[in-house]
Amino acid sequence: MRLGVVSDSHGHVDNTRAAVERLKSLAVDHVLHCGDVGTAEVVQLFSPWPTGFVFGNCDYDRAGLAAAIEAAGQTCYGEFGALQLADKRIAILHSDDRRRFEAAIAGGRFDLVCYGHTHEAALQQHGGTLTLNPGALYRANPHTLAVVDLPELEVDFVSL
Repeated sequence: MRLGVVSDSHGHVDNTRAAVERLKSLAVDHVLHCGDVGTAEVVQLFSPWPTGFVFGNCDYDRAGLAAAIEAAGQTCYGEFGALQLADKRIAILHSDDRRRFEAAIAGGRFDLVCYGHTHEAALQQHGGTLTLNPGALYRANPHTLAVVDLPELEVDFVSL
């Protein structure tokens, strides 16, 4: 299974459209958006896949975004989500709340923690937990996303 991970689109449709086209070419099966989604139009671009979204600190109209996510048949996790894919326990959050981020990586409850906020791609191992920031689709040079092969947890960063 291939998991696409994106973050920090901030409503920038052109950048997000480029990411979606790249994810299509990479044949991902599922997508996670780690927050600062921005607009309902961004949500709609992810219609080719089951997609889970969390809110970021710049997602001001959370009720509107949640309604758009629900209307698109996607999953809105609020500020923190937990799911299981290919027998891997995965957390998704924005990471602007440092305590929530540290709690997610503590104790080995998750195999993979996907997060955003910093606009910098990062991959680190914390005991049995791999943390992944895919980078950002806005205010980053270059704009990046990540693809995770599950269950192996092999990660590739992709520049747009």
